[in-house]
Amino acid sequence: MPSRLVTTVKGRKRAAVSLAAVAAVLLAGGLWAAQASGGTPNGETYVDGNPSAVLYDTGHRALVPDFSGTTLAGVPLRLATYRGTVVVLNFWGSWCAPCRSEGETLAALSGRYAHAGVSFIGVDENDTPTNAEAFEQGFGIKYPSLNDPSASIAQAVSSAVLISSPPTTLVIDRTGHVAGAIFGTATYSVLNTMISKAMTGKAGA
Repeated sequence: MPSRLVTTVKGRKRAAVSLAAVAAVLLAGGLWAAQASGGTPNGETYVDGNPSAVLYDTGHRALVPDFSGTTLAGVPLRLATYRGTVVVLNFWGSWCAPCRSEGETLAALSGRYAHAGVSFIGVDENDTPTNAEAFEQGFGIKYPSLNDPSASIAQAVSSAVLISSPPTTLVIDRTGHVAGAIFGTATYSVLNTMISKAMTGKAGA
């Protein structure tokens, strides 16, 4: 091989290695920046660095499928009628210990946002109406809860966000898309942050 060609090939190899190194540094920097801010590179942000409390950026939000059912009070309810408002959708059961831990939080925040264009809806899974009503009365929960003994609503909503077991709480924006999700017990500060973000239309924590 002529010496000039050898030199050219080696030069190209060095340039390729240099570009790859620069790309690796930039990628690492981007990942570090996302992790440092509690975020991920796929449109998700962790609230307070908690991977069980996720905010979804605009453009990365799944549309929640419409569903309907009957509340514990015997009143028909359909999700589509809430379009245009922020909705907090909480999956729970009176038999669920973590659900009891978040009962006061949900009651307090539903009262705080009652006149601010935010609606709370519960989905009571694998439960009896008697136990569920006693649960709501005990924690002072006044918003409606759907009776879902077979968890069929949870299965339908899982096409947007996986609802594996209660408690799981979704914050749905005004267009019907999931703005945030808490997989586990909801705390006042985290859920309040998610509601505030959904109301303002801002993404990220």
